[in-house]
Amino acid sequence: MFPSRHTARAARVIGTFGAAAALSIGIADTALACNISDFSAAAVCESGGTGVIRVTDRDGSGTPATVKLYLQLNMPGGERLVDTKTIEHPTAQGVSVDLTPPDWYPGGTYRVHVKAGDQVDDDIQPMTVIPDETCAPSTPSSAPATSPAQPSSPASPSSATPATTPSPAQSSSAAAAPGASSAPTPAGGSTGLAETGAGSGTTVIAGAAAALVVTGGGMVVALRRRAVRRF
Repeated sequence: MFPSRHTARAARVIGTFGAAAALSIGIADTALACNISDFSAAAVCESGGTGVIRVTDRDGSGTPATVKLYLQLNMPGGERLVDTKTIEHPTAQGVSVDLTPPDWYPGGTYRVHVKAGDQVDDDIQPMTVIPDETCAPSTPSSAPATSPAQPSSPASPSSATPATTPSPAQSSSAAAAPGASSAPTPAGGSTGLAETGAGSGTTVIAGAAAALVVTGGGMVVALRRRAVRRF
């Protein structure tokens, strides 16, 4: 007896869901697997003046990793192992270790090799190059010592400039100048009026203005009285 159409459809649905579940599990395993792309390296200057090669492991699977630092030498294929560290418990957020190079100089090149279980046995690319900067600790510059002021040597008598003796013509002109300048200025003269701005003309103008004010006031009062009488 052949299976019904509904039974065949149910079998196809179950098979589809099973394949999808297997694919999801495979993708999850691949995402959690350790990979060389989970590692990064950078040359870092510490605040104390020490230069290090900092390796960061962002492996979500938690696979322990051994990191080795190789100094590249100026010869074909020449390199030297200078430091080794182990990352015991890496996390997806990242765990870092510092590898110490023997010398810190601009242009120094280092190869970082990672061995993590049976999953990773490779180098971090690209190689780590020390930048053009120094890691010497900054020390405050000391102020230069101030030397005491040297006392000035007194002038010798020979260097003093002798007083100039006035000539007879200068003496006569100097004697005539005080007599001309000491003559008193007459009181009430034009010079005093020009400096203060007061004079007889100002007094006359002020009196005339006062008289006009009084006359105008009397005329106003008279006109008001006449207007009141009319009404």
